[in-house]
Amino acid sequence: MKNLLAIVLIVLLAIGYGSIFVVKEGTRSIVVRFGKVVQDDDGKTMVYTPGLHLKLAVFDKVKTLDARIQTLDEQPDRFVTIEKEDLIVDSYVKWKVQDFERYYLSTGGDRFQAESLLKQKVNNGLRSEFGSRTIKQIVSGERSELMDEAMKQASGSSDELGIQIIDVRVKQINLPTEISDSIFNRMRSERAAAAREYRSEGKEQGEIIRANIDAKVTIMLADAERNARQLRGEGDAQSAKIYAETFSKDPEFYSFLRSMDAYRSAFNSKQDVIVLEPDSEFFNYLNSQSGKK
Repeated sequence: MKNLLAIVLIVLLAIGYGSIFVVKEGTRSIVVRFGKVVQDDDGKTMVYTPGLHLKLAVFDKVKTLDARIQTLDEQPDRFVTIEKEDLIVDSYVKWKVQDFERYYLSTGGDRFQAESLLKQKVNNGLRSEFGSRTIKQIVSGERSELMDEAMKQASGSSDELGIQIIDVRVKQINLPTEISDSIFNRMRSERAAAAREYRSEGKEQGEIIRANIDAKVTIMLADAERNARQLRGEGDAQSAKIYAETFSKDPEFYSFLRSMDAYRSAFNSKQDVIVLEPDSEFFNYLNSQSGKK
């Protein structure tokens, strides 16, 4: 009898333990009984909030659903612009479960299944928006508008999944590798051609500047030479005038000065040899005792 009571007690404890389940913070739970979701008297799926709840042991199975905000961030996808140009777009989606009944019925509570369906809907919205814009429009300032429109389109179609899309963001937009290489090569060729053109123009301008400078230098040298000749002519004229005035006032003194200049020029170099007769007029002032001829 004691053994039977012990067995009954154990069974009751097991049933009692199996009838209690706990819903943690950040999650919601749905109970499935005989393969069907448990509903309330109004025919709506019963969604259990965080706390302690009861269920039928053995017959009920609890499905826990994450109620927190999720991030869908997968590999970049390829989209085509209105110009038929391919772009590699890296984006992410912030979402959460809004209608737990619909979410469970449409995805079975499988997050990976939900994200797979959500990704298709978001990509359809992005593909529509990218396909209606040029590359210039996308990268020059319409990216925010593009993301807003894509989120609106995806939100409208994601309601059937019981999902609320909180945000759609484009992280990065790149050209495919083959197109990027082609563009870079074209840009490199264009820059090289521009550099050659600038160097050619610079060389031409340099030749023009050098020619102008050379012409100015030639003119300046010619002007300087002309001025120098003019000054020398004026100096010679002034010298001749002084000599003429000196000669008219004192011919003997003028003759003496001229002889001194001649001696200075003749005896300037010690290695020069002058062959003259002793009674030559060149030595008149040297042979004179009185300093006169």
